[in-house]
Amino acid sequence: MELKRVVVTGLGALTPLGNDVATTWDAMLNGVSGAGPITRFDASKFKTQFACELKGFDVSQYIDRKEARKMDPYAQYAMVVAEQAVKDSGLDLEKEDMSRIGVIWGSGIGGLVTFQQEVTSFAEGGKNPRFNPFFIPKMIADIAAGHISIKYGMMGPNFTSVAACASSAVAMVDAYNYIRLGKASVIVTGGSEAPLAEAGLGGFNSLQALSTRNDDPATASRPFDKDRDGFVMAEGAGCIILEELEHAKARGAKIYAEFIGGGLSADAHHMTAPHPEGAGAALVMRNTLADAGVEPEEVDTINMHGTSTPLGDIAEVKAVQEVFGEHTYNININSTKSMTGHLLGAAGAVEALAVILSIKNGIVPPTINHFTDDEHFDPRINFTFGKAQKRDVKVGMSNTFGFGGHNACVLFKKYEE
Repeated sequence: MELKRVVVTGLGALTPLGNDVATTWDAMLNGVSGAGPITRFDASKFKTQFACELKGFDVSQYIDRKEARKMDPYAQYAMVVAEQAVKDSGLDLEKEDMSRIGVIWGSGIGGLVTFQQEVTSFAEGGKNPRFNPFFIPKMIADIAAGHISIKYGMMGPNFTSVAACASSAVAMVDAYNYIRLGKASVIVTGGSEAPLAEAGLGGFNSLQALSTRNDDPATASRPFDKDRDGFVMAEGAGCIILEELEHAKARGAKIYAEFIGGGLSADAHHMTAPHPEGAGAALVMRNTLADAGVEPEEVDTINMHGTSTPLGDIAEVKAVQEVFGEHTYNININSTKSMTGHLLGAAGAVEALAVILSIKNGIVPPTINHFTDDEHFDPRINFTFGKAQKRDVKVGMSNTFGFGGHNACVLFKKYEE
């Protein structure tokens, strides 16, 4: 069968850099850090006392207070960005066949805040423990996709991809495949995460995965820097409207970029550590290029997984050099996690959004917080340190890797008729 072409027609973002796409993108281009001391709870007893929190977010501005109480923050964030993206797409849902519009979402954890609150309440409940009747539907990782479909009446494919920090990238690949196989015309895809609770912070601290640079949170996320010491946890969401090309053209939609390839792989190596030679990362990039029918030399920029962990950054750069060879030195490599922090299951969506906007606007956001060169990295590699760099981006890639060895990669191209 002839595969359909898939394009991006709407975007939504809720990040530590801004509560919409425009604010987030402007902050990225200006190298703004979203990190600061944790305000959500008392973090003084933890090894890490900072994170990338949302700023000035009031859910009552977006969702009726009674309805919001039935949702964990991760689902609230999903609802907000989905509304932004649907509005941005210009879809007139009253004219659409809603059986052809689906929601494929991603979240690595789901309702962690709700789970902690309910279990804590149970432990303190004495002889008469009580649970909120919405405990389970607030907690489960699939419910965000359900809420979005219920709000809009979208009856097409509906599920959530769970692959740790690769979750929303896997969701995008799934959405891409459903559309190009002709099983849907439009899919609302992306991811959301709300991990900023004592359980989340303590759990990642015990893994020694987080930066402990409490004296200077704004510079703690420093991908590819010699003195990186772990990632900075973040919350938020990103949403992308994927649409079959002819459907988009028929309604006169604006098109940000074309989604041309997606790949998946596994490290099959370790529960939390990357393969030291980046074997799974190299495989997923090769799978993506092959899926798109694109040569390595055609790629202009890669938004790396780039979490700022000592081992992860090395493994990923090794993988890029293996796949791209000498062309590595012609690519604008960056990590927007240096600014947003690590949004875990939502990272792939937010970082893909940055690649899409790089293609649309001809500029690549920087990797901030670089102070000391790491001898593990070839000095000829352009990590886009310090400042955004203008570039005519025709093809852009985004990598995401998750605990369990889950790898996902997506590829976008400047749209041409």
